[in-house]
Amino acid sequence: MVHVRKRLANDGKAGEEDDSSLAGRRRRTDLRLALPAVLVWSASVAGLWLPPVGLAVLCSALVALGGFLLVHAAKGGRARKLCPAVGREEGTWRRKARGRSFPAALGVALMLAAAAAAHSATSSSQRFDGPLAEAVNAGKSAVVVVEVAGNPRAMAGQGGSSGRWSVPVWTQELTTGGVLVRTRARLTVMGGHGWGGVLPGQTLRASGKLRPVEPGEQEAGTLAASTAPLKATGGSALEGSARELRGRFVSASAFLDPDARGLLPGMVTGDTSALDEGLDNAMKAVGMTHLTAVSGANCSLVLGSLLLLCRRFRLSRAPAAAAALSGLALFVVLVGPDASVLRAALMGAIGVASLAGGRSGRGLSFLCLAVIGLLLTDPVLGTSFGFLLSVLATLGIILLGRPIIGWIPVAVPRWAAAAVAVPLSAQLLCGPVIVLLQPQFATYSLVANVLASPLVAPVTLLGTAAVPLVVVLPWAGTVLIAMAGMFCAGVAAVARFAAQLPGSALPWPEGLPGLLSMVLLSAVTLAAVWAVVRPLRLLRKIREAHGVTMALIGLMETGPQRFPRRRSLDPGRRRGRLGYCNITSGRDLRWPLRKSGQAAPRRRTQPPGGT
Repeated sequence: MVHVRKRLANDGKAGEEDDSSLAGRRRRTDLRLALPAVLVWSASVAGLWLPPVGLAVLCSALVALGGFLLVHAAKGGRARKLCPAVGREEGTWRRKARGRSFPAALGVALMLAAAAAAHSATSSSQRFDGPLAEAVNAGKSAVVVVEVAGNPRAMAGQGGSSGRWSVPVWTQELTTGGVLVRTRARLTVMGGHGWGGVLPGQTLRASGKLRPVEPGEQEAGTLAASTAPLKATGGSALEGSARELRGRFVSASAFLDPDARGLLPGMVTGDTSALDEGLDNAMKAVGMTHLTAVSGANCSLVLGSLLLLCRRFRLSRAPAAAAALSGLALFVVLVGPDASVLRAALMGAIGVASLAGGRSGRGLSFLCLAVIGLLLTDPVLGTSFGFLLSVLATLGIILLGRPIIGWIPVAVPRWAAAAVAVPLSAQLLCGPVIVLLQPQFATYSLVANVLASPLVAPVTLLGTAAVPLVVVLPWAGTVLIAMAGMFCAGVAAVARFAAQLPGSALPWPEGLPGLLSMVLLSAVTLAAVWAVVRPLRLLRKIREAHGVTMALIGLMETGPQRFPRRRSLDPGRRRGRLGYCNITSGRDLRWPLRKSGQAAPRRRTQPPGGT
């Protein structure tokens, strides 16, 4: 009975170890889609820089190599079917399957990269060849019919209705030098009065002077508009209603203090026209510019609150998902279907799905799929810093968010741990890219974002709920706006206080040296956070490293003395003899056998046949 109990206990321990190993394997990060995402992104960027001939060569090479790998993987699978006896053992079968899956995955990735590069060829040909490229390079004047592709943005240092505005558009017709050109290309219109009130989806007519853009930019050129836009057709009724709601929300927020009055519409509806320039500079100095407009955090909060509301009413998964996605779509329409807003909505939805699923590997797969889909749809996003920052922020939350939360002691509430881990993980990956855009180091960026993060959720949820109530129940909407304004004033106070501290914005090297130094600083910061929250483990690691170092030093000092080289005085005695091991003690013979569980042989005291 005792032996049976011991065996059952050992079997139970083995089962627990197997379960823990399975759980550990399940928690591993899935990197299978990382390589296709990187290849598609690289091909999209190459398509914006290479001329059409080089791009055609690149596409052909990618297709040829991808096809070869797919054929090779298919032949391996066919050989397995024809000879099923090969690799029946579990380990051999797994190795063969893994060996076939990698070429197949790489082949599919190369095919997707070729598709992205081919899609980029259209915009590349418009920039290098054709009448549009000739007109842009010559700086000719033109009359264009364009479709508004996004919300107008006030140019730096010139806000308001009397300033200059930047509007992304798609061309439909272009007339220059008496030649009519019908083409669809991306342009940026820079105009004054009248351009700040255009709606996405409108078809406008304008005239101005075409100008080229820098190499690698998304647009085929820019149009310096000399006239106000003339409406050829109006936008959709849904977009017009959304703009009217945004205008009413801004008007209803007029009773708040100046900081909250300018910041609240930006955090809720994306309208930053009333934002104070001093507050804008303060938020830039402390690394809080992502709060001045709608970002992925806002979309995540809206989606998460909708999911909780559906769960409150006990809806099943399918109706709850449909209701949540419908609400998120209406929110995107409210703030404007701009490229950055769509990107933020998608990244926010991926972050919520990752946190709700409880598996970081699955979240990374969703992120890679989103990157591949967006780049195949619009390859020019590959050179957008906004797209890069969104991807890096989401990647940081997926890869580093949960480990940092796990490092923090259990005594700390999980919401407080998440409030520290989420901005820290996002900032560690976004910091090197931000340095390229703005070569300065925001000393108090992490502290300011941690202090402001609890205030973002009330501002977003209360403000979003107040938008429809402004029309239906104005008094209820005003109450919610007043409550959201208090939290919004707290965000502004944190930004202004942090910006006034000494050393809030320190100079940083530009270019590649600044990028590499910020990467090093991010790694050191991550290690320092781990050391602060895990001091006992740090001391254990230091003790282990000290022991290993002392053992190596001792081995280096005593190694030559422990195995001395024996030299014979008579060279003739060593001639023709072979060296052999003379370790014959019973202790040395029994030790390896005792380790394997076998009995040690008896030691011979006399040689066989001896006397």
